[in-house]
Amino acid sequence: MQANQVKPTNIFTMDKARIVRFYDLTRDVRFFQVRPYTLDMAYMMDYRPGQFMMVSIPGVGEAPFSISSTPSRPGLFEFGIRKMGVLTEKLFELKESSFIWIRGPYGNGFPIEKMKGHNLIIVMGGLGAVPLRSLLLFALDNREDFGDIYLLYGARTPDDMLFRDEYLSMKQRDDVKVLLTVDSDPTGVWSEDIGVVTNLFSRIKGIDPEMTYVAVCGPPVMYKYVIKELIKMEIPKHQILMSLERRMKCGVGKCGHCAIGYIYTCIDGPVFTYWDVIHMKELI
Repeated sequence: MQANQVKPTNIFTMDKARIVRFYDLTRDVRFFQVRPYTLDMAYMMDYRPGQFMMVSIPGVGEAPFSISSTPSRPGLFEFGIRKMGVLTEKLFELKESSFIWIRGPYGNGFPIEKMKGHNLIIVMGGLGAVPLRSLLLFALDNREDFGDIYLLYGARTPDDMLFRDEYLSMKQRDDVKVLLTVDSDPTGVWSEDIGVVTNLFSRIKGIDPEMTYVAVCGPPVMYKYVIKELIKMEIPKHQILMSLERRMKCGVGKCGHCAIGYIYTCIDGPVFTYWDVIHMKELI
C-alpha cells in the first residue's frame, strides 16, 4: 500500500486498538505502540507522515496526537505523548495490552510525492521530534527517493531529548547527517553540541536550495529563528514546511476550535508552508 493512501472510512468511525508496548522517553513523555484490534484492520489503516490520530478512552475523553511511526512499517501506530491533562493521565495509568479507541488518520501530512528527488532537512525542537520522526523514518526507509538528508534536533537538556538513543545510533549511518544539540548539560557527559539549534545550520554544506525541502516542528519561539536561517540559505518559501498543531480538538473541522479565518488546522494542516504562515501569522 502506498504512503498516500488512507483507509476508506466514515470520518467519525472509531476503531478498537491495543497498546502493545510503551516506555518513557522523558520524565513526562511516553512512547506508545498501538495496534488496531484485528490484523486486517492494522494493515488497512495507512497514512502519510505528518498526519495525526484521535485517541480516546470511553468515559474519559478524546484528543489528537501526532503519528510518530512511518507508513513504510505498517501494522502499528506509534505516538509520543506528554502527560498534561485528564486523558493523558489516564493513558499513563493503562497497562500493556489495554484497549483504547482511535479514529483517523486526519490532516494533510507532508507532500511526499513533491519531496521525492530533493534533499531533506528536518529541524526538530522539543516535542516536535514526534511528528517529524515519522518523516525521517519514511525517508530513510525509502532512501533512494531522496538526496542528502540532515537531521537537526535541539532540546533543553540531554534528558529532555526524545528518541535520544535512536538518533545517536543514526550517527553511525553514512546516508544521513545527524546533528544534535542541547541548551545545557547538567549531566556533564553529553558529547554532542551545546547551544541553540540554529547554531547547527553552519554545518550544512553543499545544498542546492532549489532542490531542498525543509520540515520544521518545535516550540513557537523556535520558528522565528529557524526561518531566518532558512531564508539566508535561500530555501524557497513553498519548500519550507511547518507542522503546526494549533488548538486542534475534533480532527474534522466541525468544532471550529482550531479555525483561523477560513483555515482549519485539522483539515488544511497541520502541515503548512512558510507562504501560508506569512499570510496567516496566527498559525504560530
